[in-house]
Amino acid sequence: MANKPGLFERLSYGAGDFGFNLYWTTISAFLLIFYTDSFGLDPRVAGTMLLTTKLLDSFVDPLMGAISDRTKTKWGRYRPWLLWAAIPMAVSAVLTFTTPDLDSTAKVIYAYITFAIMMAVYSVVSIPYGALSGVLTNDPQSRTQINSFRFVFAFAGGTFVTYCTPILVKWFATKFGGGDDTVGWQLTMALYGILACLFFFNVFATARERITPVQEQKVSPWRDIADLSQNRPWMVLFVLSLVIMVTISTRMGAAPYYMKYFIGEPDKVKEFLTIYGFALAGGALLTPVMTRFIDKKSLLMILMGLVGVFSIAFYFIPKDQLWLAYVMQVVIGLCLGPKSPLTFSMYADTADYTEYKTNRRATAMTFSAAIFAQKLGGALASAVIGWTLASLGYEANKVQGDASQEGILLLMSVVPGVLALLSAVIMAAYDLNDKRLAEVQAELTSRKAPKDD
Repeated sequence: MANKPGLFERLSYGAGDFGFNLYWTTISAFLLIFYTDSFGLDPRVAGTMLLTTKLLDSFVDPLMGAISDRTKTKWGRYRPWLLWAAIPMAVSAVLTFTTPDLDSTAKVIYAYITFAIMMAVYSVVSIPYGALSGVLTNDPQSRTQINSFRFVFAFAGGTFVTYCTPILVKWFATKFGGGDDTVGWQLTMALYGILACLFFFNVFATARERITPVQEQKVSPWRDIADLSQNRPWMVLFVLSLVIMVTISTRMGAAPYYMKYFIGEPDKVKEFLTIYGFALAGGALLTPVMTRFIDKKSLLMILMGLVGVFSIAFYFIPKDQLWLAYVMQVVIGLCLGPKSPLTFSMYADTADYTEYKTNRRATAMTFSAAIFAQKLGGALASAVIGWTLASLGYEANKVQGDASQEGILLLMSVVPGVLALLSAVIMAAYDLNDKRLAEVQAELTSRKAPKDD
């Protein structure tokens, strides 16, 4: 086994995902409502734009995986990208949340271009960051701990965003924009960009890459993709991650609409999403404890089944019992919290499996699937929300009709609930269990051991 990272390194690496969620949670929770209620796009146009740009961006993810797997610097393969791309990421985010003084057609074109650039640069930073967790150590339990730290910080970042974003947008709008919330969004993203850069620079300075391939990469990226297509555990994880991300993003993206238009208390969205973030972090923190007693596959199946049941039950909560919606939000968050550390730890395991089968290691290419599934799942969720609202007569900043309110409620409950149950079924096909993984690890260790003359 390779040396394990110490506590400080694990915490520093994990803190990097706080920076990523300054972007990702803002996109998941607020980008669609920014486009419809501030930027001025029709919800159908906004949903289609988010989906289309993600599909185009699908070419960037494997390309970035191939490039970072083949990067050679004195700092390693993956760490340098957090240094090189942090500032471009911040600039692209500010541009995405800028509302230009253009006609409606030009604004749509601007939204397409800026969001596509933002997602492309997001891949440039996030894919090497994700791959880094696969080369810090090859110990499975340590990987779970690392990813648990990571997603505790991720959910902490998400909690910070969901609570502070409405406050910051309003404050910046009042202080510098004469009450114009488009200025508030722009300055809020500028602040988030500065903070994210500090987190990314810290990961670059503190993390160490310990795992190297058995042999140097001398094959094309197409060979890497072919290797992954023959890796059954990876294929299952890819589909699973996509379905789960649609589940999460649908609930997250629908929440502002739920509080603003269904409950009628828009100011409560920050509390509603904040307690959810704390619950997600709590679930992530408990993951290493649970994996000591339950293997990752079984645990994920159980938890997603519970998410499905509780999400469907959310549909039956009356409007005048908001406290019960808060309770259910916490329960769902606790069950969903372990999902991210579990799946990202399993992606690292599948990178080992590819190396075991082929004697080739493509860690970043492996993790590019996770990032692509995350982005595509979020885009599908936004598209579904946008299309649903448009088809039911949604009008921004107006009282919604019964059909629109019913659609918002379904997007918060039954739709993600059914998807969560589907993900539990998909997980049953994953066959890289703890026993099999131990055999793979032992063989890889043997191959890398010095040979006697």
